[in-house]
Amino acid sequence: MARAVTRNARIGWTIAAWAVALLIFFPILYTIITSLKSEQEAIAGFDLIPSFTLESYQTVQSQNNYWRPFMNSVILSVGSTLLALVVAIPAAWAMAFSPTKRTKDILMWMLSTKMMPAVAVLVPIYLIFLRTGLMDTRIGLTILLMLINLPIVVWMLYTYFREIPGEILEAARMDGASLRDEILYVLTPMAIPGIASTLLLNIILAWNEAFWTIQLTTTKAAPLSAFIASFSSPQGLFWAKLSAASVMAIAPILVLGWFSQKQLVRGLTFGAVK
Repeated sequence: MARAVTRNARIGWTIAAWAVALLIFFPILYTIITSLKSEQEAIAGFDLIPSFTLESYQTVQSQNNYWRPFMNSVILSVGSTLLALVVAIPAAWAMAFSPTKRTKDILMWMLSTKMMPAVAVLVPIYLIFLRTGLMDTRIGLTILLMLINLPIVVWMLYTYFREIPGEILEAARMDGASLRDEILYVLTPMAIPGIASTLLLNIILAWNEAFWTIQLTTTKAAPLSAFIASFSSPQGLFWAKLSAASVMAIAPILVLGWFSQKQLVRGLTFGAVK
């Protein structure tokens, strides 16, 4: 009897998990379907059976150069992530292995900056970018995206580093390891799963950032998020072309997430109670 109940519960949880997954995936599926319709069919209304035309993709590619914003997205997401790791690894090491009474307060303060509406600091950041010549530049956006996601990166690395026994680092110091050697050759290799998951998550966050990339770019440094926004015009929304541009923008990050899901899950559960 107990086995039957356990089996039924397992089946019920599996069905519920599939239902939630399909519910989450449906907007992406409908965007793909809409991108395969003609503009007239897309405007007509809700229909899950497209005409399977690639006209919208051809129009998007002919009217806008897809590869330039694609390369901008790659450079901005990867560059800001690597820069964040350079800053966050020493910071997380210091807070994990040399904590003070204010360590938790500092971490909470850093996390609280993520709760502030971005529009609240739009004017000062816009003026800073304008007066320093960083407007519509990859360097400016890379630094900004790094600073935006830095609190999350520090928090995640701090959590992973806390699970590493401090005695290992002490043994390295006794063997003559410098601070640089301790971080590069002892701490970092042991925390590779956590660092990898942090890297992947930060790339996804930077890739999906739309507010700042639209406000602070025009053409030169505009990534794929601004590329999508360019299909909103005073004449209205062209749903099929907008959907095609959206699919072209999210496809690379979906593929990355699909192939790295095992590493991402392993990193996110690194140090969890077994």
